[in-house]
Amino acid sequence: MPLISVVIPVYNGEKTIKETVGSVLNQTFSNFELIVINDGSQDSTLEILSNISDSRLKVLSYSNAGLAASRNRGIEQASGEYISFIDADDLWTADKLEAQLKALQANLQASVAYSWTNWIDESNQFLRSGGHILASGQVYTKLLIRDFVESGSNPLIRKRALDTVGGFDGSVPGVEDWDMWLRLAARYEFVAVPSPQILYRISANSMSTNVWKMEKSSLRVIEKAFAEASQSSELDSSTALKRKVLGSRYQYLTLKALEGNLERRKGLTSVRFFGMAIANDPTWLKRPKLMAIILFKIMVATLLPQYQTRRLLTAIRALRQNQAPA
Repeated sequence: MPLISVVIPVYNGEKTIKETVGSVLNQTFSNFELIVINDGSQDSTLEILSNISDSRLKVLSYSNAGLAASRNRGIEQASGEYISFIDADDLWTADKLEAQLKALQANLQASVAYSWTNWIDESNQFLRSGGHILASGQVYTKLLIRDFVESGSNPLIRKRALDTVGGFDGSVPGVEDWDMWLRLAARYEFVAVPSPQILYRISANSMSTNVWKMEKSSLRVIEKAFAEASQSSELDSSTALKRKVLGSRYQYLTLKALEGNLERRKGLTSVRFFGMAIANDPTWLKRPKLMAIILFKIMVATLLPQYQTRRLLTAIRALRQNQAPA
């Protein structure tokens, strides 16, 4: 029986699924099963998967039901003591599973191990580092203020903990991950692996670009957390903390709205998000370099025609790649 079950939900992932599967199959730790949940793909995803020969790979096809349902289907099929998820366009470094498993085995009180995340583009080019935050033990409040796990493709989780808290919640699209990590953190300890082992891909068609759904879902998760605070000792229900949480979440949403391909509608939305972020946490203004980048992107998105925006961003990316160290 495999020690770890890895679940990949995929819908029309023909461009990236082979590389994602490869980054799992090439792990230095090999005692795992890889369960691919095909969520009603209509492209060549299944054909690509059928050409991958590895006894650890199992492909299951269902009608389209969305990300949360696909992950839950994977959990139902998983036989490992530990479980991890990776989205069909993300990548792992080769030592990801080995390092996280060692962290959990060395910290028996913890049920979730997470690593650091870096962002890449559609051509696998490095974009930026993630937060690279170290937080271990009881992390609920820290996680509510900021989702330092940063990706659904990140943690390794004891399956019994997942069985206890229940599956991913499909009613909060775009932040299913954050909601799940919070439910786990309310009951279990986390342990950090201080190494960037998740490569999170930014693309124009990714779920994370739907910032309107993300805002609605984020507010639902926050309201649920503070509604439960009066019945639990896990969280200080003060107004000051709630403003800090809202400020941090709107900071995140502002950056998400300005991520990837810039367009006028998202640019205008980012202005609203930016205003909400500052209203709840004015200290964000004390980061002048970041403020300059945000205001520049807002200007580009809202004032320039989209074809000029694409040309400008292409030129900036090329300049960054030329300036990158060899």
